[in-house]
Amino acid sequence: MDEEVGASSIFSEKLQGEYQMRIDVIIPTLHPGKEFAKLLKRLESQTLAVHKIVIMNTRCGAFPEELVKAYDNIEVRHLEKEEFDHGGTRNAGASHSEADYILFMTQDAVPADTRLVEHLAAAFANPMVKAAYARQLPKEDCGELERYTRSFNYPPKSRIQTKEELKTLGIKAFFCSNVCAMYDRETFVKLGGFVKHTIFNEDMIYAGGLVKKGYGIAYVAEAKVWHSHNYSGRKQFQRNFDLAVSQAEHPEVFEGIASEQEGIRLVKQSAAYCIKIRKPWLIASLVFSGGCKYIGYKMGRNYRNLPKWLVLRCTMNKGYWKQIL
Repeated sequence: MDEEVGASSIFSEKLQGEYQMRIDVIIPTLHPGKEFAKLLKRLESQTLAVHKIVIMNTRCGAFPEELVKAYDNIEVRHLEKEEFDHGGTRNAGASHSEADYILFMTQDAVPADTRLVEHLAAAFANPMVKAAYARQLPKEDCGELERYTRSFNYPPKSRIQTKEELKTLGIKAFFCSNVCAMYDRETFVKLGGFVKHTIFNEDMIYAGGLVKKGYGIAYVAEAKVWHSHNYSGRKQFQRNFDLAVSQAEHPEVFEGIASEQEGIRLVKQSAAYCIKIRKPWLIASLVFSGGCKYIGYKMGRNYRNLPKWLVLRCTMNKGYWKQIL
């Protein structure tokens, strides 16, 4: 994409030799695919070297043992499917690190270049910053509307999200994505890490707590990964249902924070984009996907009023409900 080329950073860059930082990477995996090999290869070629990679693999199908044996700084720890938890599994991975910073990634996020780690680390030169997340670029097979959504959620300009921006950014002030996000480990440990049992959204729950405590979250546009999905309407519904459940279960973070307005703004700007590129027929798909997201979100916020069978039809993470319903 042309727009990310030459984007100016608000962060001063420091290389590893200047202040001897150690960075460990934590990656939960579930039957990892072809992107995983690319991810490992590019992590090992970063300008700011990674100290250790901890893979928290959920046993389900084959795992590329030979692939990881090619690297001498990778630890693989296996867990059973019923043990996996979005927050708890990542906390377990972090417990095997003594680094200064921990970088969480997903198995399908591929660094766009060799400076991903360097750019994220540079954000911590600001002592207020305790977490930093990367820009997600659409993959080649990404659909037109999802491609625009990526640019909406991950613009080419960096920023620091703080408590002062709550009135203007709303829920966006809490945004952070463990697709690729780095955390100050000392602060992470002090605050207890991610919530230990959550359906989804452990990154924003933690980030929201940071912001409310007066810390900052850095969005680093120069730190880039290739990552996107072409979700069906059903998947959009389920994803937003789970997102809303996580918000409903954590009023200490999300209560009173404007949320739905951001979704409405995305729909309006996406419609304008369809007109701009002279593809107005895409608006029908936009209305459908937007409706799926909205209905899923509203039902998730009110999941306590729904029967068990309906909750299990609405969720993307059925295993989570075994201890809840």
